[in-house]
Amino acid sequence: MTEPLYVSRSTLEAAGNLHRRARLPTGESLDMGVHGPIAAYFKLAPPRELPLPVDYIVAATGG
Repeated sequence: MTEPLYVSRSTLEAAGNLHRRARLPTGESLDMGVHGPIAAYFKLAPPRELPLPVDYIVAATGG
């Protein structure tokens, strides 16, 4: 196969400590970070709790 099946046009940028922002080609943006048990396990103190990137992947797969 010489041609890719899919090419993502989204971008990911750091929006602060433990905070990332994904921008989609549709103009929408998603904020990602850490929350709950993950923050506690790694002894992190995020300024606000945000969904993990994997939360979006699981939602998209199941949705």
